[in-house]
Amino acid sequence: MKNSTSDSLHRLTETGLIAALYAVLTLCLPIASFGTVQCRFSEILTVLPVFSRHSIGGLTLGCLLSNAVGLSLGANVAGAWDLLIGSVATLLAAVLSYALRRVTWKGLPLLAVWPPVIVNAVLIGWELNTVLFGGAYETLWLTMLQVGLGQLLPCVVGGLLLSYMLKKSGLEQKIFRNC
Repeated sequence: MKNSTSDSLHRLTETGLIAALYAVLTLCLPIASFGTVQCRFSEILTVLPVFSRHSIGGLTLGCLLSNAVGLSLGANVAGAWDLLIGSVATLLAAVLSYALRRVTWKGLPLLAVWPPVIVNAVLIGWELNTVLFGGAYETLWLTMLQVGLGQLLPCVVGGLLLSYMLKKSGLEQKIFRNC
């Protein structure tokens, strides 16, 4: 029984820490985190489903929290829509990243870093285009492209770098034990 309680506490702690870290990293630079051209530094954490399925909840909760605080501060230009659509996009991307976690090259999760880029480009691009430009077809592809490009650096470059550092240092197994 003790082991089960310990594992549950570890999972809950992991989820809470990931959520808090995602929210803090998003909100520490709100001008870069909200808008059509955004580069959320917190998106580097979207590689974590490669290491633990329990990080999916942490990422989703962190996104919801940061979007809610961004909304209350007036920084979140998508408004209340982003509470639902942003959180669903993060959840979907995290689930897809988890599903692709075993596709690696030299130990790096090359495919798992792409779902956050693609899902956010499509869903958040559509959301921002609808809220800011009335859903105009002429601006839809540009908005999706802007969101996707903003995701490239933190998700692909940052995600692969974080993955490499976690594995190389051995922290992967210390942090995400039994996950």
